Amino acid sequence: MAKIADKYFAVDPWKVIERDFDPSYAQVAESIFSLGNEYMGVRGYFEEGFSGRSLIGSYFNGVYERVYFPPSGYKGIAGFNEFMVNSVNWLAAAISVDGERLDLNTAKIRDYERVLDMRSGLLTRSFIWETASGKQLELRFERFLPMSQMKIGVQRISAKPLNFDGDIEICMEADFGTVHNGKAFWEVAERTSEAQYIEIAAESTITHQYVRSACRFAYSGTCEETDYQPDKKIGKKLVFAGRKGETLSVLRFAENTHGQEAKGAIGSLENLSFDALLAETTEWWKNTWDAADIKIEGDDENQQGIRFCIFQMLQTYHGAQPGNNIGAKGLTGEAYGGNAFWDTETYCLPFFIFNQMEAAKNLLLFRYRTLPKAKERAAALDCKGAFYPISTISGYEGCNLWQHASLQLQASTAVAYGIWFYEKMSADTEFLWDYGAEMLVEVCRMLATRGDWSADGKSYGYFCVMGPDEFQMMVNHNCYTNLMGKFTFSYAERVLCALEKADPERYQSLAEKLGIAAEERPDWKRKADAMVILQDKETGIFEQHDGFFKLPHVDVDKIPVEEFPLYHHWSYDHLYRNDMIKQPDVLMFMLLLNSFFTAEELKANYEYYEPKCIHESSLSPSVHSILAAQLGKKEKAYSFFQFATRMDLDNYNRNSNEGLHTTSIAAAWMNIVYGFGGMRSDGEILSFHPTIPDSWEGYSFRVTYHGAIIQVEVQKEAIRIGLHHGEAARVSVYGEIYDLTPEMQEIEIPTVWR
Repeated sequence: MAKIADKYFAVDPWKVIERDFDPSYAQVAESIFSLGNEYMGVRGYFEEGFSGRSLIGSYFNGVYERVYFPPSGYKGIAGFNEFMVNSVNWLAAAISVDGERLDLNTAKIRDYERVLDMRSGLLTRSFIWETASGKQLELRFERFLPMSQMKIGVQRISAKPLNFDGDIEICMEADFGTVHNGKAFWEVAERTSEAQYIEIAAESTITHQYVRSACRFAYSGTCEETDYQPDKKIGKKLVFAGRKGETLSVLRFAENTHGQEAKGAIGSLENLSFDALLAETTEWWKNTWDAADIKIEGDDENQQGIRFCIFQMLQTYHGAQPGNNIGAKGLTGEAYGGNAFWDTETYCLPFFIFNQMEAAKNLLLFRYRTLPKAKERAAALDCKGAFYPISTISGYEGCNLWQHASLQLQASTAVAYGIWFYEKMSADTEFLWDYGAEMLVEVCRMLATRGDWSADGKSYGYFCVMGPDEFQMMVNHNCYTNLMGKFTFSYAERVLCALEKADPERYQSLAEKLGIAAEERPDWKRKADAMVILQDKETGIFEQHDGFFKLPHVDVDKIPVEEFPLYHHWSYDHLYRNDMIKQPDVLMFMLLLNSFFTAEELKANYEYYEPKCIHESSLSPSVHSILAAQLGKKEKAYSFFQFATRMDLDNYNRNSNEGLHTTSIAAAWMNIVYGFGGMRSDGEILSFHPTIPDSWEGYSFRVTYHGAIIQVEVQKEAIRIGLHHGEAARVSVYGEIYDLTPEMQEIEIPTVWR
């Protein structure tokens, strides 16, 4: 099914630009203009308010609420869902002239422009407002979130009367009256007001999360200040004596904190400078872009698109706080409730491993921190060890659809895969011994009790499961589940053997802590060796699950466009009774463990499964694009790539209003680096097989590897590769080994890869 771009934003290599404001597109633009710094995030809503469709979204990483499901008579059904709760609107600023309040849904405006500068993180909006009486007021709004001082938010509003002298009223507020899905979750606990200062704290009604917002103001121009505290707000009514042609402004520095920190004293908001904080943030982005930038020659739209993806990825998460995770919408919207899925380890982790290794480690620490809850979940499902949730914000399972929450094992095996990937790329054995080994043991215990032996006792596998393809449920021997289970058993055994050999005392301490019985490890090995991996030996095609080859066929190209999305138009059982695939399953493990398979196996499986995939998941096209590039299917690769970097900018799925596809943003990065760049990281050595789309003049990217930053530049007939930073690194390029230095080496692209 073809997806069509909805062109709205101007194309610029470093900026996202909105001109000629369209109220009907407001919520999409709010998502696109979201700002974040991992600690907190705000959608691009209008601080002055807006009577059209809008989601005033202000979020904090780790601040969540809970709703309880009706009690179930069945064991193992999740009892509640947790979600990232909408919090204090610390940007609120109502503007009035002669009693007329500014509202862009109804106001007469001209010269409108909104710009997000990805080199600094500064969001600006400007326009001229003409009131009903004909008064013209030029307005400029600026906001940014510092990337180092992450609890601080900065806002500046400037106003210049163009044809009048008179009062201009600006009401600066901090508001806990925000709602989440139509419901209020905050009760105000404290309010304080002093000259040029307001402070408010509130507690959420169910989980008792505590959030405080303190705001210090600075004014230019003559101003009268009045306090007010209506409902769940606190504010300052500022009345400026406007003079024709003179600019007045109000500047807000907000400190937003949550948890125990919010119950203590606030930091100093004195002596902060807009220019100094912006310069500091710009420098942070400069250094970050220096290591992570991707440049594309001859394709301005995808140049903007991939930088937008990288920018939003790093706004959502950059490892500043160990134990945070990445929700499917990041800090940009409320769809999926801010919950994290197995996307974290399979899609997001590679981005951080090759850009910010410490951030990758911190992502895995979330899984370690929530290990006790994963063990509780395993017990609820009659298993030993740890069963990681398919959807979570705090470590508890948040999905009450049993067919997903109880049948999908891929979150647990993804944790094992993530540990393997991180250790392989970082050589951080201390992390492995201190955290990784314990998680691996507990996941293996779950795998050893969730699976079962065949009736004849000769083979082992997983019955009644759901693999990555969520259009097939209660299946036996899902190939992805079995293969990743086998991988996890084998990897865990290698880790424990290595620890036992390298440091017997440390191993003994771990074995005693976890109570590793003498028969456990041999049992894992027997089960790994006997694991059922369904594959047709003649064709090389892996059978997605037992019986998949016999399912009725659906020609996905003949499904009427009016029936999409299928979840809204087909009953559940309709989805489950044919060979249509929601998202890659067999092809997913062939990407994750790419070097484990022959080129012939990859080709056979791609050509069998690709026509069956309907791409109901935004994560799906990138996997197909990466593998198509590897197989030399350049047109297919580019076709699947086309909307990867601009999925949200061009609203391809017509749902960007709900928030950005954050984990798909990571997939867009993989699409270029792993796809066209041909990078593979699962073999003995980091390797590259770059290709170039016919429509591009060239492209380049950088990845951090063993402390060095590798620069790869690809042109039509040759590539150049070397070190942007560091002294030495060894890699494979088109199958040949190269020792990289700061001096760039030029390598001709073999004919087969052109």
